[in-house]
Amino acid sequence: MRIVYRAENIIDAHLVRNVLEAAGIPAHVGGEYLTGAIGELPVMGLVTVMVAENDVPAACRLAAEVDRELSERSAADFDLDGEPA
Repeated sequence: MRIVYRAENIIDAHLVRNVLEAAGIPAHVGGEYLTGAIGELPVMGLVTVMVAENDVPAACRLAAEVDRELSERSAADFDLDGEPA
């Protein structure tokens, strides 16, 4: 299996996994239990979404689309001063 997405959090990872599986691509979320050992500290790169080698190209495209939408929504949640909208 190969990593196609490094999530900021468990929720994003499962969202990507669900999109992949809805498209017929079996996916696995790895590292989700590692974040519990760290507590409330922000952790990057521990939670990943993985797929089989033959599904990597299609999975990367879908994961990139989901990531782009997540980034746009995150940016829309703040006004120009960086304050929550």
